[in-house]
Amino acid sequence: MYTLIRLSRAVYRAMVWLANSPRTLALAYLILIVVCGGLYSWFENASVGDSLWWAVVTASTVGYGDISPHNTPARILAVLLISVMVLLVIPLITAHFASKLIVDHDAFRHEEQEELKQNLRRVRQLLEELAVREGVVVPEDSATPSPAVGEKQPPDPAAASGDPGSPGELSR
Repeated sequence: MYTLIRLSRAVYRAMVWLANSPRTLALAYLILIVVCGGLYSWFENASVGDSLWWAVVTASTVGYGDISPHNTPARILAVLLISVMVLLVIPLITAHFASKLIVDHDAFRHEEQEELKQNLRRVRQLLEELAVREGVVVPEDSATPSPAVGEKQPPDPAAASGDPGSPGELSR
């Protein structure tokens, strides 16, 4: 059972590796065509050109019928080639193109996100230093979000008192 789990993880990692690189996927496709063409040539005693033609036509699932396998090993090869193409290669190609269409080019890169986080930490530090210097008491729950647009904010009792030195007043 453990071997089966390891095998499935290895297959999954290989598929992710293939899907993330168009060159790797194209290379895998070419290798698949050449290997299947060579095996077909050996099983059917066909020429290399005809065998490669058969592999391309079979892999593309067109199946003209001009060349078809006549013995059992070649037929099994055809079933495997069609299955691999339909269940693995074509979906990986489709997923790759779909992921390129969905990419948000306005999204921040990792480096930009890290820079923004660092800047926010510095702004928070400066605000805390300003609050200490001005004698403003910062509530413990400073992570409370501000009200949504259109939502009324509860009145601040310190600001309502009109006392300019009250903790709720930041401006002079």
